[in-house]
Amino acid sequence: MYGQIVQVSRYDGAMAREAAPPRRSGGRPARDDGEVREAILAATRRLLDARRFAELSVADILAEARVARGSFYFYFASKHQVLAELIRRAVARGQEAAEPWLASPDDPRATVRHGIREGAKLWRREAPLLRAIVENWRGDAELSDLWLELMGGFTAATAERITADRATGGHAPVPGVDDATLAATLTWLGERVYYLAAIGVEPFTDEEVLVEVLTHIWMSTLYPAQ
Repeated sequence: MYGQIVQVSRYDGAMAREAAPPRRSGGRPARDDGEVREAILAATRRLLDARRFAELSVADILAEARVARGSFYFYFASKHQVLAELIRRAVARGQEAAEPWLASPDDPRATVRHGIREGAKLWRREAPLLRAIVENWRGDAELSDLWLELMGGFTAATAERITADRATGGHAPVPGVDDATLAATLTWLGERVYYLAAIGVEPFTDEEVLVEVLTHIWMSTLYPAQ
């Protein structure tokens, strides 16, 4: 419900990526493994609060994390891999929000609104990370695969619920539109509106307005009688 996306044509040109030196075959970094890795992740997250991902270099992350270049490349091949790990964590924390609706609720409106509201909270809380993935996934193969995998999972779950509702009479089919296409369209719309809110585009910065509008769209499409 929050940022599900569908596969779209990828740009032919790939974003330039910083070349990573080969990983060492010898020992591990001097600092504790978890400490170094978490320092890199935390530093990147802090930097994204003030700067766009495209503006960051590995050198910036090294300086902020206070780790050596060799230690960075022991754990990550590029800054894109760092962002990928941060995104996995952020999306995992938000996946529970859609569970009530996906679990066949008695009150679709309440659970649809709950999922949308939690999605809005997630995007507000993790705006720097989610802006970064939305703005960069089509230019990097690894980020592209990750975003399509994560958001495609939400789309598939939505399509499954739509199909189940239709089979039990709880959802009026949209003529000429299959369930997968309907799910993909609704969830892509959510991803785009949340992103616009995250970058400060009116009127989407008003969270109550955003939640009510998306709830209306979902309900009028899936449950027109309610």
